Amino acid sequence: MGLNKKLLAICTLASTLTFPAFAVTTLKLSHNQDRDHPVHKSMQYMADKAKEYSNGEIRVRIYPNGQLGTQRESMELLQNGALQLAKSNASELEAFEPAYGAFNIPYLFIDRDHYYRAMQADVGEKILLASEKKGFIGLTYYDAGARSFYANKEIRTPTDLKGLKIRVQPSPTAVEMVKMMGGAPTPLAYGELYTALQQGVVDGAENNETALTTARHGEVAKIFSLDEHTMIPDVLVISTKTWQQLKPQDQQALKKAALESMEFHKKLWTEMTQRSIEQAKSAMGVRFVRVDKQAFINAVKPMHDAALNNPVIANYVRSIDLLANSK
Repeated sequence: MGLNKKLLAICTLASTLTFPAFAVTTLKLSHNQDRDHPVHKSMQYMADKAKEYSNGEIRVRIYPNGQLGTQRESMELLQNGALQLAKSNASELEAFEPAYGAFNIPYLFIDRDHYYRAMQADVGEKILLASEKKGFIGLTYYDAGARSFYANKEIRTPTDLKGLKIRVQPSPTAVEMVKMMGGAPTPLAYGELYTALQQGVVDGAENNETALTTARHGEVAKIFSLDEHTMIPDVLVISTKTWQQLKPQDQQALKKAALESMEFHKKLWTEMTQRSIEQAKSAMGVRFVRVDKQAFINAVKPMHDAALNNPVIANYVRSIDLLANSK
């Protein structure tokens, strides 16, 4: 179905959406994962809590598996007012709001604790609100793990990337990162990646460990090199128009539910990652390789330096850097 037809279908659905006093407000939420994925379960938790905290006035109807379009299409529908909520990620959101580019800088976070400190600090909230005039507002973040390279050869140093076509998300920062590490970045839709790996269209990719099992990439890429170059959050966003039409108490209810769902998600993500690693090893024969990260850090240091001189994201990056060793 083309975007115009999707827009027409969702506009028809949206035509019944009204915000009268003391009435139920139904918000449609689009995402591209299945119902068993932690992000779906976390957003269902958010939906249940939003209903509870709003005394039944807010109902969130979730459409998984890309039913309402790809992440990018969902964002366009949301900006057009045809969709109320969507889950995207900071890589794709960079094209809609440059502030999210801060999260795409490689080795921005020193570990998972640093990542969560940033998500829950003022800097995390400022990035969520930066896009208000672009037609959407971020409500919360969901952990999407650390991204590493996987292929059919070990990638222990940037030298091992030389000549390899590596699938990346459609993010300028991701493209630049792989170039600086010595690889050939190849933007490609996630749904096309399995076949591309299988047929040699690309030599490798970069993602978290769950991609090996949920997308079956472990069937066609047998070595996962744990360089952990980025920790890019998923983001739950709401249409600015929808947000402004909600009553203040309903805004508070939805925001509280969203923030609590981030904590709920943290445990689910940890459990799923461990299961994926064990399954990839035992059922798919994937080998996990520890690497010396310093060579990768050195290769992309100019990106961090450039970010600190980029007026759009410099303050965000600086604020995140300051949280590196705080407790």
